[in-house]
Formats: sequence, structure tokens, C-alpha cells
Amino acid sequence: MSVVVPCFRCAATIDDAVASIAAQTLRPAEVLLVEDASGDDTLDALHRVAAAYGSDWIKVIALPANRGPSHARNTGWQQARHPYIAFLDADDSWGPRKLELQMAALAADPDIALIAHQMLVRPRGTELPEPRSPADVQIVSRTTLLVRNPFPTASVVLRRDLPFRFDEDFRRSEDYLLWSQIVLSGYRCAKIDQVLAIWNRRENGAVGLSDDFDAIHRGRRDLRRKLVRQGLLSKHEFLFASTIGMVNRMRRELLRGLRRYRSRRRPRP
Repeated sequence: MSVVVPCFRCAATIDDAVASIAAQTLRPAEVLLVEDASGDDTLDALHRVAAAYGSDWIKVIALPANRGPSHARNTGWQQARHPYIAFLDADDSWGPRKLELQMAALAADPDIALIAHQMLVRPRGTELPEPRSPADVQIVSRTTLLVRNPFPTASVVLRRDLPFRFDEDFRRSEDYLLWSQIVLSGYRCAKIDQVLAIWNRRENGAVGLSDDFDAIHRGRRDLRRKLVRQGLLSKHEFLFASTIGMVNRMRRELLRGLRRYRSRRRPRP
């Protein structure tokens, strides 16, 4: 098992991310930290972490120019040496039995090409409850991918030899596009119905790419069009998925408007 971690200006969070990898009950064979030309002290932090755990286990890959998380993940994917790859973002954390349960599920059903699990947003340092064993593994249908993205990137383990990669022209929803290509091409994909990792809640009002909902909507519209061009999505499926996307956008706008309305009505001290 190889673990690929794209790293961009993550000096403050990379220690926690790598610690959650090192704490796995099934320790991966290698960790690839791909530094995406942050222009700050991130590279120094990665070398410090690698030295602490051993350069025979952690490999730091320094990219010459910033090209985004898709290129960073693809670079790690290319240099990975083991049959399965797990992805972790540098500001997230895994529960200690994540890889153990996923690899057990893959051993029980070797035809699975990709397996993920649930994640929750929690404050940094939150401990996950002890997962149930054996894990309840559910095969993810084609229809599910038309409705939503069921595979958080930091939850995914996939076969290294899959003939797909992250689309480096997509800055948002690039993960959703890749998972859709895999599922819609007929590969068997699954999800464990348990929370085995967390998105660490951002502090001090920090925002990221995932907070720009208008850009996400445009990205998902573009990915649906690309799937049609690739012959992976029929016109009927395209219309169905587009309708679901529009409904979700309207719902999000309604909730955003209600929050603004309530904040204006809130009495000032």
C-alpha cells in the first residue's frame, strides 16, 4: 500500500496527517508527500517529518511549479510502488483502523477496484469511535454517481493499475470526475458504511476550494459534459444528473439566503 499526500502550504497540519498514517493498525509500505511548490516553509516541514519517521518510509517529492492537487496526486500515483494507493489530504486525519478494514474488504472481494468510507467534519484532534468489525461493505451503483459524489478523496483506496488519472484541467470536482470515470466504465466500487476519517474543521474562518459553491456547480456541469463526450454518460443520464445538480444548487442558495436573513434579524448587543 502506498499513501499519496498532496502538500500545499501545509506546514501547520502535516504533522497530524502523517501521525494518523503512522498510527494505522495496518501500516502502509510507503508515504509519498508531494510538495506543490508552496513558496513557504512547507518543504522544510516535509523534510523534517520524513527525517522523524525515516526516509525509507516517507518520500518527499518537490514539484518545480505549482500545478494543483490533481497533478500532485498523479505524480505520487506515478511514483507509487505498491498495488494499492490511498489518498490523504494534508489537513485531514485517518482513524487508526481505516486501512485495516479497507484491505480486509478488498481481500474478501478482490474484484473491487476502489473502496471508500464515510467521513465527518470535526474539530482537529477528535477521536473516532471504535469501528465495527467486520465492516459492512456496500457496492456503489452507477445511479449513485449521477446524484452525488459518494467517495471523499481522503477515504479512497484504489488499484494502482487502473487506466485513469485525475484530470489536471479541472481545479474543482476533479476527484468526482475520476470516480465517475471508474464507476461508469464498469469497475466494481464499494463503500464501507462507517466513519473512518475526519475532515478537520478549519480555524479562524479559513476557506478553501471546496467553499466556492458556484465554482463547484460549474465544475460539475463541465464534468457531466466531459463524461458525455467520453461515451460514459447517456443523454438521458446527463439530463437526470443536470436536474439533480440544479435542484441541489437551488437548495443551497435557499439555505444561504435564510442564513443571511436570520443574521440580519438577529438583535445586536
